[in-house]
Order: sequence, then structure tokens, then C-alpha cells
Amino acid sequence: ASKFAVRGLTRTAAIELGARHIRVNTVVPGPVRTAMTERRGWSDDDYAKAYRGYPLGRMAHPDEVAKVIAFLVSDHSSYCTGADFVVDGGVLAGKPV
Repeated sequence: ASKFAVRGLTRTAAIELGARHIRVNTVVPGPVRTAMTERRGWSDDDYAKAYRGYPLGRMAHPDEVAKVIAFLVSDHSSYCTGADFVVDGGVLAGKPV
């Protein structure tokens, strides 16, 4: 519920702030390999098992999410507002049937 609230807040803020040329977007990361997940002892095999069957079948590297954020703060995204940018390797799309 809280994640959906953030998505709703993004859309509302985009509507209210668009006239001031302020863009508001949401980045929705999926599983990301970080120092924290490594400290928890997840191996590459654990990642592969957990995400087997999903479209990309792996966790993201932090720089893959950072590149989406860099796009959003650049002029290249000047016409993007009120949007959700999902960076999850296809996890939300689901596994093939």
C-alpha cells in the first residue's frame, strides 16, 4: 500500500507542479545487488535461484538504477513527468507461463 501511495503522490505532484516546470517521477527498483545484500551472504547462485524464470533472471547492479536516475535529472527527460520508471529486470512483468 505504501508503494502505491508513492506512485499516487508522484502523479498528484506532477499535476500540481507541472505549470512551474517541475518534473516529478518515480524510480521503482527491483532487486539490486548491494553491499547490504552481500553482507547477508547471498551468493551468485542464490541470486540465480531466486530470480530464475524472470525475464532477465538476475539482480541489478546499482549503476543500472543510477543510469535511469541520471537520465531523469538530465535534459533528455524534459518531457517526462508523472511517470513510474520500473528498473526491475522484468520482475513485475512476471515469469513466463
